[in-house]
Amino acid sequence: MKKILSLFASLAVVATFSVPTASVSAAEFISIGTGGPTGVYFVVGNSVCRMVHKEAAEGRKSGRKHGLRCAAPSTGGSNYNIGQIKEGELQFGVAQSDWQYHAYNGSSKWEGNQYGDLRAVFSVHPEPFQLIAGKNSGISSWDDLKGKTVNIGNPGSGQRGTMEVLMAARGMSIGDFKQATELTSSEQVGALCDGKVDAIAYTVGVPNGAIGQAIDGCGASFVNLDSAAEEKLVNDNPYYAFANIPAGTFYKSQANDATTFGVMATFVSSASVSDDVVYEVVRAVFENLDDFRKLHPAFTNLDPEQMISNGLSAPLHDGAVKYYKEQGWM
Repeated sequence: MKKILSLFASLAVVATFSVPTASVSAAEFISIGTGGPTGVYFVVGNSVCRMVHKEAAEGRKSGRKHGLRCAAPSTGGSNYNIGQIKEGELQFGVAQSDWQYHAYNGSSKWEGNQYGDLRAVFSVHPEPFQLIAGKNSGISSWDDLKGKTVNIGNPGSGQRGTMEVLMAARGMSIGDFKQATELTSSEQVGALCDGKVDAIAYTVGVPNGAIGQAIDGCGASFVNLDSAAEEKLVNDNPYYAFANIPAGTFYKSQANDATTFGVMATFVSSASVSDDVVYEVVRAVFENLDDFRKLHPAFTNLDPEQMISNGLSAPLHDGAVKYYKEQGWM
């Protein structure tokens, strides 16, 4: 049976709220790597920071005296974030589930550079890999990309990595395109709508404002990815699953269902980040999960049972495990 990346999971657990004291030392700064400023990764990181600051007791009569201060700048995406966590420049980051797997196991782009201290914290939303063709591009299938200008994504981004995996599975190289551009996620939709590129690739949660701009704003359309090549990728790799983006549900101008495959967005850290810090960040998110869900449509159906297991191939951080055990989830 095909693995299915559900975009309509049911709500199962309601977060609880409490305000006991905490043990993190005062005035500790944490930084979260995200992605392009128009993508969901950027929202994930800043939503986590918002929950951390919401829990803080400083300046209020109640709350957690954890002393954490949080920032979530725009970055180059999955592989960049993991690399900067490894270097100690970031404490946390958002990364596709496939790149979490490869970094921890030393495979794919991480061969010879295995990061055994990478730690999973929780997963967030499903992320279908979306191939989108411009209105007048003449592209209706993967094979139509040959001889076209295609944005494959900026180096270090998860979408670039997945595009390269799919190109290899399809027996295609960059030389098959008229031009392969390396625009970031925040640049590519404008280029598509302006006719500067014929197609773009994007691994992102559904719905997404930039994708909505392309579909509803300038007549772009999804390209189905449901061939034997994608079937083999899904069957051979535990971090992939098929996904269906239903017509007219997220994007009004989408006339037909789109079939593709995808990964999960995951929140990761390092074994070197203290248990207390990770515990407080995890606690801030899950104790305020109802508020977190409201910060982006992609978060609507977040379920703690799935968040502590789906798409996580690196070991869970001990600080996260402590909180999950307290809740009786592990």
